[in-house]
Amino acid sequence: MSNDRECVTTTRLKEPGVANYADQPQRQNAMRDLFNRAAPYYDRVNTVFSLGSGAWYRRFCLRRAGLRPGVQVVDIGVGTGLLAREALTLTGDRHLVIGVDVSEAMLAIARTNLGIPLIQGAAEALPLAPAIADFVTMGYALRHVANLGVALREAFRILRPGGRIVLLEVGAPRFWINRMLASAYVGGLLPLFSLLLTRKRGARTLMRYHWETIANIMPREAIMQIMTESGFGAVKCESYFDLFQCYTGEKPSAARPNA
Repeated sequence: MSNDRECVTTTRLKEPGVANYADQPQRQNAMRDLFNRAAPYYDRVNTVFSLGSGAWYRRFCLRRAGLRPGVQVVDIGVGTGLLAREALTLTGDRHLVIGVDVSEAMLAIARTNLGIPLIQGAAEALPLAPAIADFVTMGYALRHVANLGVALREAFRILRPGGRIVLLEVGAPRFWINRMLASAYVGGLLPLFSLLLTRKRGARTLMRYHWETIANIMPREAIMQIMTESGFGAVKCESYFDLFQCYTGEKPSAARPNA
């Protein structure tokens, strides 16, 4: 499978300081820079984007996937800790939730907010030992990885046999009227609201980037196929409001030798 086949998006954002995201060798550095700059106002912008429903939805998806007290979680692309916070609520133990992110500024905020173990690293090269997690989670970070197949195989590697993966993402609606509404809100109004809320041009750039990656993300069927090819079984995707997706899969109890 080629790298192009496994690149979640090939969009290019025409804003100063943001790299050509189709150029995979530069993508990780571009992501780190973008989110380092966005970290101080990221949570405020996210609240506007989710209309205040983000925490409830994250917790709902994690609970539905079977997250419970006593299981070890690795949250990839932890950011400021929004998904990890809900995982912590369900596990009840700060030592059982580990966050990984490329952005040191995001990790600094997550450390203040949650006090969980945090590691700087990329989804495509997790600095973690094999088979250490019962759950691997990723909240709205698929669009930011340079190579989905590599990232998923890394997630598979750190899962114990029988472990589960939960991926939350946003994708362009399939129905044209919903796509028009999403484009107007996420692509048009949100960048303006973010600028007015934060007084930071970077907030507008971040929201424009979000919409471009949402509009250009690979089809959900392709994501599910790559999950299967990466070794996961029982792969499925549940869609909500024709915009939000929750992907889940399991590492077989007897994993394939070459997985």
